Amino acid sequence: MNIQADLTPPLPEGRWALFLDIDGTLLEHAAHPDSVSVSDELRQLLETIERRLDGALAFITGRSIAAVDHLFDPLKLRIAGLYGLEHRLAPDGRIEAADAPADMAALADEIELELASKAVYVERKGPVLAIHTRAAPQLLTRATELVEAALGRLPKGYRVIAGNAGVELMPLEAAKGAAIRRFMQTDPFTGRRPVFLGDDTSDENGFDTVNAAGGISIRVKPQGETTARFAIEDVASAIAWLEANFGEPVTQAPSSDLVA
Repeated sequence: MNIQADLTPPLPEGRWALFLDIDGTLLEHAAHPDSVSVSDELRQLLETIERRLDGALAFITGRSIAAVDHLFDPLKLRIAGLYGLEHRLAPDGRIEAADAPADMAALADEIELELASKAVYVERKGPVLAIHTRAAPQLLTRATELVEAALGRLPKGYRVIAGNAGVELMPLEAAKGAAIRRFMQTDPFTGRRPVFLGDDTSDENGFDTVNAAGGISIRVKPQGETTARFAIEDVASAIAWLEANFGEPVTQAPSSDLVA
């Protein structure tokens, strides 16, 4: 983990593009994805950031766009959902979505039959299948075995991604880095320097992309190795950092929450 500690709010002068993971970055994780809620203060902060960046703000998340819109209602932002399998390039634009393979529903049924009664949540997200084991961490190994065994029944090009508290089955093209690159090729992101905050294994690809573009990568509460250049202690610290750097101007900036 090669993390620097020489960045302090406010960020250096420049034209920034901000990309944000949601769960574990803006919101604390919960045993069930539907158990989280968004405060009015967070909505207001995101509205302020979008305005100050002239729209160069986007969610990059494993959640579906529909789920994010419901969670943050009435706020709608630019977003890549399902790790980039869904896109909305403008807040009021159409959603570009991918279809689920024919066998995905049957696989989800089988895994759910074995694990759902044991405090494991099987989340069906179209072409992505997520097994949440936060409430039963002892079952992560078994969940991973079931998902790996399912690979042979899906079209070529699927992969297994293990996270901090679960495992997901998704197409190879589901990559946060690719989603960030796509946004960076469109207005109002073009020509800006990217910043990406994330907290999990699935965010590492995004960190790589941002690093290659000369941007700023920040992992929230890092566990183990990461390619992020900076770290932040927890969700509360991440929100405070965003407010200090992208919120309404203040007369004196607070000290940095980025750590080595």
